[in-house]
Amino acid sequence: MRLSSRILLLAGAAAFTSGQAQAETLRDALVAAYETNPTLTGAREGQKATNESVPIAKASGRPNASLTPTLTENVIIDSSGSVTQGRSFNAALAVAVPLYQGGGVKNAVKAAENRVSAGIAGLRGTESAIFSAVVGAYMDVIRNESIVELNRAQVGVLQVNLEATKDRFEIGDLTRTDVAQSEARFAAAVSQMESARANLIRAKEVYIQLVGRVPENLKAPPPLPNLPKTPNMAVEVSLDNNPDILSAKEQREAAYFDRRAANASRLPTVSAFGQSNYSNALGSISSNIPGFVANNSSHTAQVGVRATIPLYQGGRPAAQIRQAQARLGQAMEFEIATERDVIAQTRGAYASWRASLELIKSSERAVSANELSLEGVRAENTVGNRTILDILNAEQELLNSKVNLVTARRNAYVAGFTLLAAMGKAEARDLGLEGGPLYDPIADYERIEGKWNDWSSQADPTVKATRTIDTPAQKAEIEPLPDYSKGYRRRK
Repeated sequence: MRLSSRILLLAGAAAFTSGQAQAETLRDALVAAYETNPTLTGAREGQKATNESVPIAKASGRPNASLTPTLTENVIIDSSGSVTQGRSFNAALAVAVPLYQGGGVKNAVKAAENRVSAGIAGLRGTESAIFSAVVGAYMDVIRNESIVELNRAQVGVLQVNLEATKDRFEIGDLTRTDVAQSEARFAAAVSQMESARANLIRAKEVYIQLVGRVPENLKAPPPLPNLPKTPNMAVEVSLDNNPDILSAKEQREAAYFDRRAANASRLPTVSAFGQSNYSNALGSISSNIPGFVANNSSHTAQVGVRATIPLYQGGRPAAQIRQAQARLGQAMEFEIATERDVIAQTRGAYASWRASLELIKSSERAVSANELSLEGVRAENTVGNRTILDILNAEQELLNSKVNLVTARRNAYVAGFTLLAAMGKAEARDLGLEGGPLYDPIADYERIEGKWNDWSSQADPTVKATRTIDTPAQKAEIEPLPDYSKGYRRRK
């Protein structure tokens, strides 16, 4: 009775302490991951790089100008000539304006724009995947904390049982077999508790990896919104909104424009040009001809139109076209493969979610039945109708049913969120994370889409993700329990 009271006091103190600690909600965890998870912040930087493919493609259709200054010093001069020049300075200015390039630039720009759209959809997919992982880690911590507490309580109960069994053995009411059974079950419970502690530590470390900070006093998550009533409804939403499907469609469109751009490699190109040349001898011209006055500078300029008609390129254009055709075929097949994956994922998540809901109901009934069963077995043991082993088995069955209930609740929530993710409904705006400015990939693209200045620049990026090197190694602290088996061995 003293030990039982001690366990209750410890549990009450732990509950009070946890209540005083700062609670963290699932929304808090998702916001932290949204702002600082390196996989997500890195994907945003990758999307910025993809955005630049559009102005790069457009640059091929814009005018280009170059200035080529050259200073020449003649280190060996033929003195036998009547006129000699020691040095010269030349400057050539060339301007070219593309007029026709076989449609290559136009189709390359369209392909780049489709890849930007594909990247934006892919960024949505990355965001959804990170959120799904965070939800899983969040629920794993809650589940494993509950399992540790359940096992801790079980160890405490078995300690009391073991002590009572030994006391009854001392007065001859029970046999050594009863004591051995109690000791074995107690040792197994301690082992199971240590395994649960290890699982909790592992879950906490995964949480830190994803969220970037230590989980502290996690609150129960809110209900999931807008879950479908049937798998067909879920699939319909997925086909319209799943980011992987949208990305695959945009990649297929980009491959189609790549195929059209490849045709330009064997078509004529036309461009207008203008060039100017200035030359100056820098006063270095000398002559042995009496009365000769050298002109040290000259200036010429030309404008015109230039056409380039490819006649033979070693088979390169045909190979490029065949390559683009193959990549288009690959993109078309990949789009169907992605659709298949999403359909299977959506239906599987729906089935898991519904099954977990049913498992919750059955586990709740099992817990109630096992509690009643344990109470009855204990009562029957007092009148000699049940053995100590019957009590131990009833206690273990009750523990197992409670663990199953906790696990079913975790699985139902994770499966429901996975279902939302498959439907394309598990992103920051869907989850109400507008506590601060959300990253807008479209605005970032529009900012650079029309850039044409060679000298426009921006500051180098800074790290946005947080490091976890300073977080402490996680623990699953539990009050140490006395070893009753040593006392029994001494009494033997």
